[in-house]
Amino acid sequence: MSTIDGSPGIPRGLPADGAVPDPAPQDESTTEFQRNFASIVANIERVIRGKADVIHLLVLALVCDGHVLIEDVPGVGKTSLGKALARSVDGRFGRVQFTPDLLPTDVTGMSVWNRARETFEFRPGPIFSDVLLADEINRASPKTQSALLEAMAERQVTSDGVTHELGSPFIVIATQNPIEHEGTYTLPEAQLDRFLMQLAIGYPDREAEDLILESHEGPGNSVDQLSSVVSSETVREMSRSLEQIYVAPPLRQYLLNLASATRGHPSLLLGLSPRGVLALQRVARAQAAACGRRYSIPDDLKELARVVLPHRLLVTPEVRMRGVRTSDVVTEILDSVPVPRPERS
Repeated sequence: MSTIDGSPGIPRGLPADGAVPDPAPQDESTTEFQRNFASIVANIERVIRGKADVIHLLVLALVCDGHVLIEDVPGVGKTSLGKALARSVDGRFGRVQFTPDLLPTDVTGMSVWNRARETFEFRPGPIFSDVLLADEINRASPKTQSALLEAMAERQVTSDGVTHELGSPFIVIATQNPIEHEGTYTLPEAQLDRFLMQLAIGYPDREAEDLILESHEGPGNSVDQLSSVVSSETVREMSRSLEQIYVAPPLRQYLLNLASATRGHPSLLLGLSPRGVLALQRVARAQAAACGRRYSIPDDLKELARVVLPHRLLVTPEVRMRGVRTSDVVTEILDSVPVPRPERS
């Protein structure tokens, strides 16, 4: 299996080089996490064909309490993917079509005067969902973008001095069209850093697209016919259990070495932030739990770095002129930073 950028697939086997020996690699909690995770992925795959890697990464983001930025052309199934995720975890799905005239209150909600009670009442906006699709986020003004991204980071909305907490699970799937740039506002690097991952869905292969055609021959929408396989409370328990996944000191040093390499790389103007370091460690823990392990291994970090790091970095203008992308720099760093090796007894 390969990832969305053509690199080797996310490891799902036994510990590789650098793994920390564990006399009890599985217990009841990790096995239950693995079972629930696989159930969510399999349920989404019933309606989203040929995108196993993207689905796997999206569910990782969900259990990590993270958000995902998808940059892809229209019509590749971004809305269906969000709906399928929400239905699989018995969650509420919300969608906002971002436009230049969209106001922050159209996303977060507003206080409305209630004449009968003679008081202001807060009317929640679509952000009060478990899965929110922010379609074409770069078409809204920076002010509206900031309102959404602030809610993503703080997990709360403040209106008229009153703070309203967002629920859990909560994931924003924001989309951008990489082709049309007229009337768009580029997301600043500080806002991009709020996203756990940046993904691309891509066109399905011929076999998968044939299955899509076959599944839409009958009446109704197959996504709307999905039923939940886990509850929202189960997802919250999965998120809380990630703190129990062990990250060995050599692996933490490897993570810090990766971050240091980005901050001192001559091709980069902006290196990995501390938020990015924490994000990579958390999603590596989720990957370990999804594989039924109680510990993380270097391969978790290396493979997930390809979707967690590039959008947080910024190349120099000279390097950009040569067509070098941040993903190319990440690959170079992953190849150059030594991987911790297992201790020999």
